[in-house]
Amino acid sequence: MATKSPNFQSYLSQLTDLCQEYLVKKAPALPSEWKEFIVKIAPWLAVIGVILGIPGILAIFGLGAILAPFSFLGGVVTGRPFLGITYLLNIAFLVVIVVLEALAIPGLFKRSQRSWNLLYYSVLVSIVQNIISFNIGGLIIGGLLSLYILFQVKEYYK
Repeated sequence: MATKSPNFQSYLSQLTDLCQEYLVKKAPALPSEWKEFIVKIAPWLAVIGVILGIPGILAIFGLGAILAPFSFLGGVVTGRPFLGITYLLNIAFLVVIVVLEALAIPGLFKRSQRSWNLLYYSVLVSIVQNIISFNIGGLIIGGLLSLYILFQVKEYYK
């Protein structure tokens, strides 16, 4: 008798159930007025996120070379090993995040569950990016806060 091995979808379902348990049922709930406000501005925040992500994507096409003299402002240090690989990896994650957010925008105005799922996937990709780049602050603050807010407003998306 063959047993069915777990797949990615089952792991994602388990993670969603875990987040639902701890970020909705056990965590303090946001007031309903706040939730409604977040749902109203979410599409516009996604638009802003996509607009701000576009220069990062354009870096793939050479804009990074133009802005290289200003890179020290962003904390780029010469002599840091694997800087190029980390840079390209972060750009790849940024592309995925921006595409997911861009795909979610039309449905966010309609409050569709599919768009909520796309935002959820973009947060998960962001969390993976923070883990790979060892960005503990972004992982804990950005990832956990994003998941908390996202799961608090999930009931508004049908």
